[in-house]
Amino acid sequence: MNVTPFTIAIAESAIADLRQRLTLTRFPDAVSDDWSQGQKPSFVRTLTAQWLEDFDWRAWERRINAYPQFLTEIDGQTIHFLHIRSSEPNAIPLILTHGWPSSFLEFISVIGPLTDPKAHGREGAAFDLVIPSLPGYGFSTPLAGPGWDPIRTAKAWDTLMKGLGYKRYGAAGGDAGALVTRELAILKPEGLLGVHLQQVFAFPSGAEGEMDSLSPFELAGFANLEKFQQYNGYAEIQSKRPGTLAYGLVDSPVAQLAWNAELAFGFEGEAANSFDRDLFLANTSLYWFTSTGSGQGSFYLEGARTGGGYREIPTDVPTAVVSFPGDFRSVRSFVERSFSRIESWTEMEKGGHFGALDAPEAFAGDVAAFFSKLTAVA
Repeated sequence: MNVTPFTIAIAESAIADLRQRLTLTRFPDAVSDDWSQGQKPSFVRTLTAQWLEDFDWRAWERRINAYPQFLTEIDGQTIHFLHIRSSEPNAIPLILTHGWPSSFLEFISVIGPLTDPKAHGREGAAFDLVIPSLPGYGFSTPLAGPGWDPIRTAKAWDTLMKGLGYKRYGAAGGDAGALVTRELAILKPEGLLGVHLQQVFAFPSGAEGEMDSLSPFELAGFANLEKFQQYNGYAEIQSKRPGTLAYGLVDSPVAQLAWNAELAFGFEGEAANSFDRDLFLANTSLYWFTSTGSGQGSFYLEGARTGGGYREIPTDVPTAVVSFPGDFRSVRSFVERSFSRIESWTEMEKGGHFGALDAPEAFAGDVAAFFSKLTAVA
C-alpha cells in the first residue's frame, strides 16, 4: 500500500473567500426565533459572527498538523488518515471511525489519553491510533465514484490496517462510524480483536412483551429516539436526494454551518451551551475547505440503497457497547438479537451523541478497559 505523508495547508485565498462569503451571507426571513422549523435564526447568526470575527483556522491547522497524517488509495478512493503511534510497548492498534456531521476531529480530545495514558493519569492499555476520514469527507475527497456504503468502507478499513502492518487490531466508532464498525464485526476479518460501539441501531421488532424488561435508563432513551424520529429531516434528505442539497452546501458556508448544527447542537438547541463551538467551527471549516458537502450525503444514500445501514446479521466478534444519556441509548435485549458476545455494556452518567467529544475521559477509559480485557485473554 502506497502511503504518502500529508500536511494541511489551506491557501490564504480560500480563507479570504470564506470570509467574504460569510460577510455577504443572505439570511432567510425568520418566521419565529425558535427551534420549531430548524436551527434557531439568532443562534445561526451568532455562530456565523463567531466564525467571521473570532475563529482562527490557522491555530487549528497547527494543532492538527502536530499529528502525523497520510494519504493512500484503497479501491480507487483517496483515503486520508491520522496515524499516531504510542511510545508504550505492546500498544494495541485501534481504528476510530467518525460519524456525521463530524470528521476525524471527533477524536482529537482522546488521542492523548489513548496513546499516552500515563501522562493523562490513567494506568492500563495504550493504543496505536488510526483515525481515517470517511470516503467523501475531509481530505478523503472527492468521491471517486458511487458505492461507498458502510460495508465497502469496512472492507477498506481492514485493507488499511493490514496495509499499515497490523496483524491484529480493534475498531471503535459512533454514529456513521458505528455502522462501519458494526460491518467490520460482520466481516470478521482475520485479526479483528473486537469492536467498541457508541450506538447500536437495533429497534423494537414488535414482538409481544419485548418492552417489558427494559431498564429505566433504556426507557428514558426512547424520549430521545422519539425526538430524532420527529426531526430527522437530514437523514431523510441525505438518504434520498443528497445531490440537490449539495449545491447549497458547497456554495454557502452558512448553509453548511446550519446543516451541521442540526445534530451537533440538537434539534431544539439541547447542546447549544455545552457543545464546543470553536471545535464545531473547526469541523465546519474542514467541511467547507474540502467541499465535503458534495459527498457527505452519499454515505446515507448508498447505505439506504444497498442495505448497508444497520444490518441485523449475527456476529460473534467480542463487542462493547457504551450508551450516553443524551443519546438514543442502545437497548441490550435488542442488541443481543445479533450480537452474541457482548463483553462490556456501559451506561454513562454524562455525554451525548458524540461521546468522544462530550465525555472524552469516560470514552477513553471505556475503550481502554474493553480492549485491555480482550488482550489479557488473548
